[in-house]
Amino acid sequence: MSAAIAPDAATREPVLQTIGLSAGYGPVPVLHDLHLRVDPGTVVALLGPNGAGKTTLLLALSGVLPVMSGEVKISGTPTKAPLFRRARRGMGFVSEDRSIFRSMTTAENLRVGSVSVDDAMDLFPELKTRLKVTAGLLSGGEQQMLTLARALSRKPAVLLVDELSLGLAPLIVARILAQLRAAADGGIGVLIVEQQIGPVLEIADRVLILKNGRTVLEEHPDNIRGDWARLASAYLDGPY
Repeated sequence: MSAAIAPDAATREPVLQTIGLSAGYGPVPVLHDLHLRVDPGTVVALLGPNGAGKTTLLLALSGVLPVMSGEVKISGTPTKAPLFRRARRGMGFVSEDRSIFRSMTTAENLRVGSVSVDDAMDLFPELKTRLKVTAGLLSGGEQQMLTLARALSRKPAVLLVDELSLGLAPLIVARILAQLRAAADGGIGVLIVEQQIGPVLEIADRVLILKNGRTVLEEHPDNIRGDWARLASAYLDGPY
C-alpha cells in the first residue's frame, strides 16, 4: 500500500523539479514542456506506452542528455551539470542496464562503488551468502538487488530508476519495490519508470503518464488503482 502524502508536501522544497522541460536527440524534441516535481519521501511512478519519452526524461534529468529548453532543479537549484556532478549533489540513477562489474565479486562491486558492505546487507540481506560470487553469475534478481543496494547505500536525496522489473519474477519485483518504498519512507525522493503497473501503483504516492513526450495524466494512485478503463484511455487516447 502506498504511503499517505504528508499534509505539507506541497510546501516542501522538491528534491527534483523540471519547469517547461523539452529534450530530445539532435534537433528533434522528444519531450515537450514538461513540469515535474519529486518531493522528499515520495515515490513518483512514471508510466506510459513504449516510445512515450520515459527513458528520455530520465536521461535529461540525470544530465546524460542535454536539455533543449526549460530547467532542471535539484533541491531548488537549477543545474546543467553532467551526471557525476549531479551525483555529488545527491542524485542517484539506476538505468535499465544493470550497472554491475560482471567479472568482480559482489563484495568487490560494493567496494568499487565506495559503499559499505554492512549498509548494503542491511538493505538486501539476501546477498550475504553471495558476497564472494562473481556478479556475472548472480541471478537477474540478485544483480538488480546489488545495483539498487549500491545506489541506496550512497543515501541519495533523489533516485531515478528505469525499469527495475525487466525479466524478473513477481516475488523479486515485489521485494525490490518494497525496498524502494522503504527508502522513500526514510526521506529519499524516488522517480521510477515501470511497465508493471499494478505493483508500482502499490508503492507510489503520485502517478504520471506520458504519451508522445507530454503528460496526459497526473493522479494519486488511489484515484486510478483498478480503474483500468481510465488507464487504458490515458495510454491509448491521450492527446498527441
